[in-house]
Amino acid sequence: MLESVLIANRGEIACRIIRTAKRLGIRTIAVYSEADADALFVRMADEAHPIGPPPARESYLQIDRIIEVAKASRAASIHPGYGFLSERAEFAEACLKNGIAFIGPPPAAIRAMGLKDAAKALVQKANVPVVPGYHGAKQEPDFLRQKAYEIGYPVLIKAVAGGGGKGMRRVDKAADFDAALESAQREAQSAFGDPRVLVEKYILSPRHVEIQVFADRHGNVVHLFERDCSLQRRHQKVIEEAPAPGMTPEMRAIMGNAAVEAARAVGYVGAGTVEFIADGREGLRPDRFYFMEMNTRLQVEHPVTEAITGLDLVELQFRAASGEPLTFQQDDLTIKGHAVEARLYAEDPERDFLPSTGKLWALEFPEGEGIRIDTGVQAGDTVTPFYDPMIAKIIAHGTTRDEALDRLAAALEHTIVAGPKTNVAFLKNLCEAKEFRTGPFDTGFIDRNLQALGAVPQPVDLQAAIYGLTELVGSEVLRLSRLQKANLNLPLRRSPWAALDGFLLSGHWRRGIRAVVNGETVDGVMEWLPDSAALFKGKSAIGLGPIAPSSEYSDWWEKAFEANWLDPYAAPTRAPELGVTIVAAGKKATPQDEMLVLRNGRQTSVRMFDPFDVDLEHMDAGSAVKAPMHGKLIALFVKPGDIVEKGQRLAIVEAMKMEHPLVAPLSGEIAEVLAEEGAQVAEGARLISLKVDE
Repeated sequence: MLESVLIANRGEIACRIIRTAKRLGIRTIAVYSEADADALFVRMADEAHPIGPPPARESYLQIDRIIEVAKASRAASIHPGYGFLSERAEFAEACLKNGIAFIGPPPAAIRAMGLKDAAKALVQKANVPVVPGYHGAKQEPDFLRQKAYEIGYPVLIKAVAGGGGKGMRRVDKAADFDAALESAQREAQSAFGDPRVLVEKYILSPRHVEIQVFADRHGNVVHLFERDCSLQRRHQKVIEEAPAPGMTPEMRAIMGNAAVEAARAVGYVGAGTVEFIADGREGLRPDRFYFMEMNTRLQVEHPVTEAITGLDLVELQFRAASGEPLTFQQDDLTIKGHAVEARLYAEDPERDFLPSTGKLWALEFPEGEGIRIDTGVQAGDTVTPFYDPMIAKIIAHGTTRDEALDRLAAALEHTIVAGPKTNVAFLKNLCEAKEFRTGPFDTGFIDRNLQALGAVPQPVDLQAAIYGLTELVGSEVLRLSRLQKANLNLPLRRSPWAALDGFLLSGHWRRGIRAVVNGETVDGVMEWLPDSAALFKGKSAIGLGPIAPSSEYSDWWEKAFEANWLDPYAAPTRAPELGVTIVAAGKKATPQDEMLVLRNGRQTSVRMFDPFDVDLEHMDAGSAVKAPMHGKLIALFVKPGDIVEKGQRLAIVEAMKMEHPLVAPLSGEIAEVLAEEGAQVAEGARLISLKVDE
């Protein structure tokens, strides 16, 4: 067994590799960028070394720097994880050149499968079917546009290098081809350092089914069954499962054999995934599946394969790199139950899934039978704009598919994330969607069901706002209660009606409220009774509900806060009877605190209105184009004086490895351009302003 390993990666996968390595007695070495200096994987490793600034191209993509650290730390091997350098043949070659074992396939295999066009030509020789399209070297826009016309729309433009949905665009008509090609090439260059693309026929009703293969250095190659990754958004996987629904033994044998032959064709070693697209209009059929690509690395979704096989793929990688032969053959493998994985992202489904950044004020995951959590962050960590926004993978295993999905939905319901917006409610809705549970589904399922899945703008949760406002007003009462406790030796209480003042003479407590809920100002009157609260606007209640069951109310408040009254926000406040968790974004215990109320998987931000905290940019909100998230302004298409139409592309911001176009909110003349191409921009920063006709 290898003595030590340097993990040339970060986040969740680095933590995952470290756990298995430590179980095997392998010394672990982490490398980290300046943004990850306090990250969980850095704390977990036996030793850690800095490698550069936050941008990946200046740190995690620096081959020479990583090799330098590996040599200085006497690393016997390097594990690349997934993403970054995991599919760069030159990185594997640099490892071998310096006497360091590369935990992955030989450089020749990476090179053969790393470019989609060459890989398709190779597997065709092994009689593996490929998607019709142009996979050649010519990249002139006019030529590619002509090929798209010959193939017939819709077509799919795909980056030749890399994966993960980067550099991929569906084009439904010729008029959109040029813009889609330009965007795909730019994103491919940014993500993989290679702008080349291929153009393929878009398969209608596509199912994304992939086969996990594994090979040792002794010529043994097996497949570890399939995974279905058809629930996707923007060509990125959201929920994966194993085995694939509707897979027959005949189809599994045919696809598995095709994957094994593809691996043999390149002399593969280690863990790899052969990805297929299947026409799912009439179910999975042997004559309607096509090779897409081979990922020459571990996949994000590998835990579902581990769950149904009982194998540790990272351990197998270490053993294969050590020269050990596989201890099992194809016939020894069986499928045990069903597993489903959900990718929990820091993103806002109600705002077109825009990435969300910020401090994780609270982060808690449930435990239970059949539940596994793979994460690279903890409460107190910060989600930055520099890397992929995945917070965790939540994996559920059960005897049946329904049991696995039920366990996953329950786990999502009890997951607590406060700070950045997340897709937790969206994921739970997916798990419970009837068509996904019982009917045919394909890669277009999410796009067709955004409304039903809650991935559209939603009304403010005023019930959640009431809970947050009660906490905020309670913080004022808490200060009075502290004085009561100190001077009168009374029990510490936080509820408004526990205050020793005249407001209680009428049996209820009222207060005029001006609050900011999810950034919008709300005016009204809060009224408390012994077991409920209401928010009124005029004579109408705009939010109403119990704060807690009346019989348990006093105990609930007192137990929640008495132990931590000097630091009342040391932990989230929970009201499990109400399905509510309240987290303070800051531990100041003042009326200016921001309360994050988690309810039904959604997060509602509540704070008291501060007259000195005025948004001076609000007055020109209709004519200003602002950055929707922290990121980099990678393209700017206008200058002052230009005349633009409503909806016209003005700029592109790149964040967390994805492009986000900014469009004109109205027709008019560009008045100002306030940022330069290539600049880092903060969320909400004004980038462009338009003149408004008086």
